Amino acid sequence: WETALQLFSVTAQSKVELDVAIFNAAISTCEKVAEWTKAMQLFSVIAASEVELGAITYNAVISACEKGGEWEKALLIFRLMAQNLVQSDAITFNAAISACEKGHAWQKALELYSVMPQRVVKSHTISCSATISACEKGGEWEKALQLLSEMVETTIDVDAIAFSAAIRACERGNQWEKAL
Repeated sequence: WETALQLFSVTAQSKVELDVAIFNAAISTCEKVAEWTKAMQLFSVIAASEVELGAITYNAVISACEKGGEWEKALLIFRLMAQNLVQSDAITFNAAISACEKGHAWQKALELYSVMPQRVVKSHTISCSATISACEKGGEWEKALQLLSEMVETTIDVDAIAFSAAIRACERGNQWEKAL
């Protein structure tokens, strides 16, 4: 990843015009190694330019913050995306919800999950499983079971992550019989 960022730096110093694709590649590199600070720095540089940013750029920065355990920063970028009228998608929500889940911010994860239909973003296995995991970490076994039940009732595929998180939520809430 350091070599990739060095290459980006060399490109920036050359006569090659930096475009959003080059920034996206550099930010994605940072995301892969949880270098959220570098991703935010790159985002600040491109956001200050006159380049029009799309969902890919915002998603990469939100994912970098998520991987770096910076759920509040991820939500900051999520809100900035909405302020700048950039359409969020399932990837945006998945990354933001996962950031909240890792940060033990179950209420924020649940809030994001509930906003998805309003933004015409269809929830799916990843978003629902991450929200259930967030509820589990917050000791909210009833909400975790409710989400699991919704998954079963809809066309969302239920995966092992969702079941495991719901079972752990019941265990944490001393509701082991509900897990059976």
